[in-house]
Amino acid sequence: VQLQASGGGLVQAGGSLRLSCVASGRTFSRYAMGWFRQAPGKEREFVAGIGWSTGGSTSYADSVKGRFAISRDNAKNTVYLQMGSLKPEDTAVYYCAARSRLLPSDSGYDYWGQGTQVTVSS
Repeated sequence: VQLQASGGGLVQAGGSLRLSCVASGRTFSRYAMGWFRQAPGKEREFVAGIGWSTGGSTSYADSVKGRFAISRDNAKNTVYLQMGSLKPEDTAVYYCAARSRLLPSDSGYDYWGQGTQVTVSS
């Protein structure tokens, strides 16, 4: 499956952004999806995951709970990450990923998209 992420940009602290990731090549609904991020000098970290179905089970990193929301639209082969109350420490390259399982996880992803840069200014 091929993944194409978009929606990154520059935003002030406290602002919002919505990232999108469009999948192609395989049956999208067979995959759990996730968002990860990597800040300069840091390891890539899990941000959020969602199970196979629209409205499916979700999981979040503690650092983004209550501020970010992951969702998917299987009819559009797209997964979203709505980010709110953004902080400078959210600055990173954000990646979407697909996992050949039905349930979300913070690891075990098989396919990765290119990243999209999110920069939060203070």
